[in-house]
Amino acid sequence: MTRILVDADACPVKDEIYKVAFRHLVPVTIVSNSFLRVPAHDLIERIVVSDGFDAADDWIAERAAPDTVCITADILLADRCLKANAVVIAPNGKPFTANSIGSAIATRAIMADLRANGDAIGGPPPFAKADRSRFLSALDEALVRLKRLG
Repeated sequence: MTRILVDADACPVKDEIYKVAFRHLVPVTIVSNSFLRVPAHDLIERIVVSDGFDAADDWIAERAAPDTVCITADILLADRCLKANAVVIAPNGKPFTANSIGSAIATRAIMADLRANGDAIGGPPPFAKADRSRFLSALDEALVRLKRLG
């Protein structure tokens, strides 16, 4: 059965996830290191893991599967989910794919090196309305595609 796993601690599109999941009647699991408020609904499950390093990532990666859509901005978690053949979408709506994950990991490493050397490189662009719209579309398309395959 198709389901959505959300790396939720810093996810800016939780309301959009609920909206699409309710329309498609797909269960959502919100995974976080601390208590997050979620709507009281049969399709939504809240999992609070320990505050250990990568605890939420480990929980999600262990449950990622071909019938799963994983929502995360974490590139290393995206890689782990892709290796489990899950669909992975960033909160800005851009999909992580087997073809794109290698360059995303390499860019992440380069940026970490620059930061470690004290270079002021800034962060990602601010989350925009277009990102939210792109995310809604990407999640809807992924769920439709998985339903067809299922």
